[in-house]
Amino acid sequence: MKAGSNLLNAVSAFALSAGLVTAGAGAATLSAVAVAQAAVVNSIQVRGNERVEASTVRNNITIKPGQSFNNNDIDESVKRLFATGLFSDVRISVAGGALLVTVSENQIVNQVVFNGNRKLKDAQLRSVVQIQPLGAYNDEILQADIAAIEDAYDAIGRSDATVSTRLVPVDGGRINIAFEINEGDRTKISSINFVGNQAYGDGRLADVISTKRSNFLSFLSRKDVYDDDKLRADEELLRRFYYNHGYADFRVISSFAELDELSNEYVVTITVEEGERYTFGEINVESTVAGLDGAQLQRLVKTRSGNVYSAEDVEDTILAISDRVAGQGYPFAQVTPRGDRDFASRTISVTYLVDEGTRAYIERIEIMGNTRTRDYVIRREFDLSEGDAFNQVLVRRAKKRLEALGFFESVDISTRPGSEPDRVVLIVNVKDQATGEFGIGGGYSNTDGFSATLDISEKNFLGRGQFIRGSIGKGEDTQTYSFSFTEPYFLGYRLAAGFDVYKNEDSSYDGFDTVSQGINLRISAPLTDDLRASLSYKFNSTDYSDVDVSSIESNPYANEVNMGGRNTSALAYSLVYNTLDDQQLPREGMVARFSQEFAGLGGDADYLQTTAKATYFHMLSDQSDIIGSVSVGAGHVMATSGDLSVFDHFFLGQDVIRGFDSRGFGPRLQNADMSYADTAGGTTYFNGSLEASAPLPLLSRDLGLRFNVFADAGTLFGNDIASASLNCATGAAASCTTQTVVGDDMEWRASVGLGITWASPFGPLRVYYAEPVVKEAYDETKKFGFGASTRF
Repeated sequence: MKAGSNLLNAVSAFALSAGLVTAGAGAATLSAVAVAQAAVVNSIQVRGNERVEASTVRNNITIKPGQSFNNNDIDESVKRLFATGLFSDVRISVAGGALLVTVSENQIVNQVVFNGNRKLKDAQLRSVVQIQPLGAYNDEILQADIAAIEDAYDAIGRSDATVSTRLVPVDGGRINIAFEINEGDRTKISSINFVGNQAYGDGRLADVISTKRSNFLSFLSRKDVYDDDKLRADEELLRRFYYNHGYADFRVISSFAELDELSNEYVVTITVEEGERYTFGEINVESTVAGLDGAQLQRLVKTRSGNVYSAEDVEDTILAISDRVAGQGYPFAQVTPRGDRDFASRTISVTYLVDEGTRAYIERIEIMGNTRTRDYVIRREFDLSEGDAFNQVLVRRAKKRLEALGFFESVDISTRPGSEPDRVVLIVNVKDQATGEFGIGGGYSNTDGFSATLDISEKNFLGRGQFIRGSIGKGEDTQTYSFSFTEPYFLGYRLAAGFDVYKNEDSSYDGFDTVSQGINLRISAPLTDDLRASLSYKFNSTDYSDVDVSSIESNPYANEVNMGGRNTSALAYSLVYNTLDDQQLPREGMVARFSQEFAGLGGDADYLQTTAKATYFHMLSDQSDIIGSVSVGAGHVMATSGDLSVFDHFFLGQDVIRGFDSRGFGPRLQNADMSYADTAGGTTYFNGSLEASAPLPLLSRDLGLRFNVFADAGTLFGNDIASASLNCATGAAASCTTQTVVGDDMEWRASVGLGITWASPFGPLRVYYAEPVVKEAYDETKKFGFGASTRF
């Protein structure tokens, strides 16, 4: 046995001395028999290195002089040296008592250039490649970079783009790399076809999905770029749409795209099976958790028997019950809906079962994909954090909140197992989108001529989720300036705090000009998912200039103007209820606002102002995508001390009834010669509006053009100007004549009109023409108006 052992030792020693390991092209290969026992070397010699220091090589291997090593150490050392990316070849051998490490260095990248690219800029391409100047050249990374560039072109609709490389050696072992790009033609989508749909037409379903047909402006929005993942997401959008409109059996049979290589255009075909439309049947809540009574939770149910089935209503119910249950000390309780279809009556009865869920905790929340938005802006939309009980309902709520921010093109939340069986890791993957807007608006008045406004806003300032807005306006007699800032999470709470500063110059009054400037401090908080409350403080200072005393002696503005100016200090609160399904183009839902403002905290004004407005949207025809809306509003202001100042009255116009100028209707001053002067304002108003919109006929819906017809009506009446202010002042000029207020009773105005709205790639654009059909002789009209804004 001893002789056998000596023989084995001799063979092992021979293997080490003959050169144990060679490596090339990124892989190590044993060249002799495996080492049976450890060996020791006295020194490590590095050969073949020109730019890389020998110490760098020694520091990246596991073998040390005087320490025993074996084949595993040699293999690990080779791997580590290749992992540095500095070498194209590595060989390790033993000569006597020395370990020889022979390396072939990778060339150093001197310069990286892109040729032939026009649709993607150099900076965009540099962000997707790994090879960078002063880095080591690696052929595998180069091939990966070629694929990355092709993927970048595929994302903008150029799937036939090709990429090659040209390598140019330069002095000092360096190399220049040129990516030669043939961008090819842009791939378009010629048509999107739906098969099997009967309840909704192709145009309505095309509005639901994110993939759009190509048109002459598609190069701006890029919504006509075909992508397999995008098509899968469109399938989910269709499912949600049908599930929320009663079609619980809906399914996508297939979806695919065919490329016509001659025209370089895709034809997308989506085959669906709609199934029957259901309504809600019997609704119940049951609980198996001790201490939780299902009957008490019944009032939280959002689904109502007889209503059209909606998966969103079911989800809202689950959320409401889960919130209440968690608030009562049951963080792991799980709410599960159980549906019972009645095919004969086409109803779905739902029972919400509350039971103990799986005990799991959130180990970590990982944020991915955000290139602009800060991580904390995303994290704060979650009602849970690391260490909290995992609750799938709260995760869904966070997803809805993130989508509602408007910061992201897509939001995806998934989970993976944590380090322990009861631990879960949340993966939040988002894709940033443009959040800035540039707007321009204006109109024409038969009394004031043209006016224009310029507006710039950013709702995700520096990726912090903050909102800023600046605006300027110019008319023949007016100039306006304003700036706003809002912090949506003030002091780390879900409190939106901000301020507005403004300055308005107005020379439209008879006999004087005004300069009004002030600041508004505000804070708001959500009371529920649909209801928000706000509180604000306003301070305004108004100065009068270029006063013509003789022309205002009999004018109710005289008392104010002669004082040289006035200050208003007011506190206000408001409640806003919002259930709109889409803030940009609502089809269903309601938004209502009630507010009161009290002035008298110092300053010259003392009044209580109350206003309210509500607008309800409803689909008049799902098939034709006709949206109807009805809006009502009212307001009243009253003095809390003395008489109401003329400037504290309501002055209304196109903001309430289209077709009328700003301050265009309501009580007005009349001279003794029966001519009309300035508006006098009113203390009370009522207004209403009916409107219907539909896609513009004969044009592709993908253009985003909609036709609108509307009818507005309203009245502004009541006047609290002291009668003494209408008389000539003592010692006034002989030419002074007393003015009277006319039109202070409830006289209604009305207008009808039509318009076009365009959801353009630049942002929403609106143009309308309104014709007053009921008006008074002294009213001022403004029949044409327009406005536009664009994202950046």
